[in-house]
Formats: sequence, C-alpha cells, structure tokens
Amino acid sequence: MQSADLDLRELLSFRPDGGTMFFMGRRAIIFDAIALGLLRKELIGSLGMAAARSILTRFGYAHGRMTAESLKLEFPDLFADSWTGPKLHMLQGMVRVEENKRSDGNEDEPLVQSFWYDSYEVEQHLLHLGLSEESVCWTLTGFASGYVSYWRGEKVYFIEDRCCGKGDAVCHVEGRTREQWGEALEPYLPYFESESGDEVFQNLAKALRETEERLKKQRRQMSCLSAGGEEFGCITARSSAMRQVVELTLRIARVDSSVIVTGESGAGKERIARLIHEESARSGRPFVAVNCGALTETLLESELFGHAKGAFTGADRDKMGLIEAAHGGTLFLDEIGEVSQSMQVKLLRVLQEREVRRVGENKSRQVDIRVVAATNRNLSDEVSKGNFRRDLYYRLRVIEVRVPPLRERNEDILPLARIFLEQASRRAGRKVTGFTTKAADQLLRYSWPGNVRELQNAVEHAVALCLDTRADLEDLPEELRSALPRAGIVESVRPLEEVEREYILAALRATGNNKARTAAELNIGVATLYRKLADYEKQGFMA
Repeated sequence: MQSADLDLRELLSFRPDGGTMFFMGRRAIIFDAIALGLLRKELIGSLGMAAARSILTRFGYAHGRMTAESLKLEFPDLFADSWTGPKLHMLQGMVRVEENKRSDGNEDEPLVQSFWYDSYEVEQHLLHLGLSEESVCWTLTGFASGYVSYWRGEKVYFIEDRCCGKGDAVCHVEGRTREQWGEALEPYLPYFESESGDEVFQNLAKALRETEERLKKQRRQMSCLSAGGEEFGCITARSSAMRQVVELTLRIARVDSSVIVTGESGAGKERIARLIHEESARSGRPFVAVNCGALTETLLESELFGHAKGAFTGADRDKMGLIEAAHGGTLFLDEIGEVSQSMQVKLLRVLQEREVRRVGENKSRQVDIRVVAATNRNLSDEVSKGNFRRDLYYRLRVIEVRVPPLRERNEDILPLARIFLEQASRRAGRKVTGFTTKAADQLLRYSWPGNVRELQNAVEHAVALCLDTRADLEDLPEELRSALPRAGIVESVRPLEEVEREYILAALRATGNNKARTAAELNIGVATLYRKLADYEKQGFMA
C-alpha cells in the first residue's frame, strides 16, 4: 500500500459506543483543537514564548519520530513512501499539505520544502493570542523534523520561514541537515535540542534579560532626551510644562486614588494614564483602555459590564466585561465626558461599591480596580450645565492632571518628531535619518491644532514622500509648509530685521509665491516687497 491509498475510514477503528480506538494499529484519542489552543496559551502565559515553543517543538519531534518508527515496523511499504508523513498529517486533521517537494540531489536546495494550509496551530494561536511576530506551527515543524530525521537516518531540521500566524498568505517550511543550514540554524537549535531543567530555566532567564534590554532600548528611543534631560518611561518631557506633568504623574502613581487626565485631543492623555499604571504597584496587572465616545450606550454597557448568556439577541455565551478584565489593574476610561447620564449612574455604583453586575445577571462580582479617566471637555462646566453628574465628577476627580497642548511645549516638538521619524522609517523600510534645517524650522513654526497625533501623521507623510536621507520642507503636508511663524514663540531675543524677514518669506510661501497677494496680506506696497526680496536674495536667503 502507498500513501495515495491511505483512507481514514480504513485506518481508524473504534467502537461506536465508545472506549478505546486505534489509528494504524496504535491507540489514539480525539482531542478538541480548542483545548490544545488553551494549553498553548497557558504554556506561553506561564513559561513565556521561548519555553513554550521549545516544549511544543520537542513534543512534535517525538511524535514524528515515534510515528516513523512504528511505520517502519508495521507498514514498511508506507514507510518507504516519502508522501506518507504529510498524508498522515492531513488524515489526522492537523494541516493540509500541498507541493511537498523533495531535493533532486542539489546541495543548495533543501531536502524537503512544503506549503501548508489550514494549520490547526495557526487557527488556535490566532484565536487565543492574536497575530504573532514569529511563526507558530511549532508541533507541526517538530513532527516533520522527527519523522524525516528517522526516515533519512540523519538529523533534519524543519524551519518555517512563512506562516499565516504572522500575517503571511501561506505557511512554508524547508527541511535541511545541520550542515546545510549552517549558521542560519543557530537561533532555532534550542527549540529542538533536549535540555535539563536547569538549562531550560537558564535559557528562560537569558531570554528575559534580552527582552528587558530591548524594552529599555525602545524606552530610550521614545524618550529622545538630551544629555541634560531625564527619561520618563516613553514620554518626551524636555519642556518645563511637560516635566511638571510627569513629576506630578509619578507622585500620583504611588497612591491608588482616581485620576482625571484633561487636555486637548491628541495631546497624549492615554500615555499619561499608562505611565500612572506602569509606575504604580498595579503595573504587573492589566491596563484596560476603553474609548467611551466610540461606542453606543448599549454596546458600552455590554463591553464594560459584560453580559450573561441570553441577556439579549446575539448573546450566545457569557461574556466578561472590561471592568472585570481590569481586576487588580487599571481601567482607563477615555472620553468620559461622552458618557450618558444613565451610564454615569452605573459607573458611579462601580466606583462606590467596587462591584459589577453583568447585563442579565442578578449577582454582583467584586472588582479591585484603579480608575483613570480622560476628557477633552471642561467637566466642571458640564457639571454646571447638568450634563455630567456632580457626584461622579468628584468621585473621579480626586486628582486632576492637565496635559498641555503641543503649542505650549515647543521644546518637545523636535524630539517627538525624531521619535516618529525613526518609527515611520522602520515601518516603511526607509532610511530617513533626520530633518533638514528648513523642515525642522517649519515644524517649530506650526501651531499644531491636532497636537502630538497631528505631528505623528505629518512625519509619516514626510517619510512617505522623502527622496533623500533627510526629510525636507517640501515633504511636509501642505498646511504645514504654508504655516506662518507663531506669535508669542520667543526662544531668545532676536533682531527685529531677522524676525521680519522670516515672517515675509513665510507669508510668500503661504500665498504660493504670489507677490501681489503677499503684499496685500502684509499691508505693504508691492514695490516695498520686491525691494525687500531683492535684499534677501543678495544675502542668500532666497536660495
């Protein structure tokens, strides 16, 4: 019999009323894929990604090798057929294999390469853990490695270079010997090699240290402070206004009081809320953010409080709410000023009683949370108008932190812009390393009505259009290129002639180089304008 003749109905024997069952003469069990997904999630949550991958890869390797040994003993014809391994994978419901190619003896080609579809590991990883940064078919590559290693009589390692679990269109694996892989195998060997318990935990400690170093590096990049500055998590605080905010935030983090963070949209309120959480005793617990303005009242209630099965149409199962999910940690209620009066009453009860009741249930559940709320509204005015409950306002506003808009912290603009430049360049695969002087000056001139969020978008725009290694004035968005110097921004006393020149040239850019319109806007004669422009050109300012 060859692999093409394999049929699940002939290989699987069982009693219809239950009990033991056998697959190709070996005892088998039916196991729910979701349960395996939960096992994976538990392993990752308890031991970390590296240790979980090692365990599941070696489990798959042992399974593959034992399968090959059994085949050789019981079904030698099937063992000789190179397609048997992939066929067994498919019959057992693990994955669908297509284009299983074998090497024709070319040393530069892999011994085996396959395209995999409908991997159960991809399905379960996405279901329980979401999109991954690395390949996730760990037991499957382990099985293939163990099976082919026994089949060939030498160690063969399968590596998955494309995986649907990390966003690729298809899963693709290659199998090579250690010599064929060379140095490319080194990062993957720990997942295959058997280790003692001490070695496992040593490797775990090493992986944790490396992760901590990467996090520290990212925090340093995000802070982007000068040598004389300080680092506050991922917040740039070169300006005195922002330093005061951060210093207040660090003091707040030591206590467990409720906080309201106020400020304009895009100013960085959520970042302050996260800093409160990260510097608090709750940092090891969840930080759950809810945008109250993005959901209707009905959806918001279900999201916050959860619901019981059958509570309303479509509630086909019990669901934990976000308040419960934040137990032990911090609940961040963004845009709290958008919440309706009836929802305000329910939130007040949670804050007072520290308990939550799911929609459709009669019992209450105790919760231990710290609440940080944020709004771009003046809640005091909203209370006076009757739009926001006074009791809830004072319950939330034990401490208030005001995040200044970007126009009030001019010193933070360029450090933030450089952070966003580095991030956007990395995402786009570009090598844009900085700004030209003209572009940097224009960033400082603009008033930034959209605050930090607008700055981030402007920098991403510049990276997309940049043709050189430095973003220039012409790469910035149109409204930014034509911005006039801001009134009131005085970093140092400068000659009036210099200030006048900058303003006239900025006005000229804003009118699209229309000199007649520029003169009219500046309320000066056209001849006067031409004379001044001629002087600027002689001085080298019109290049």
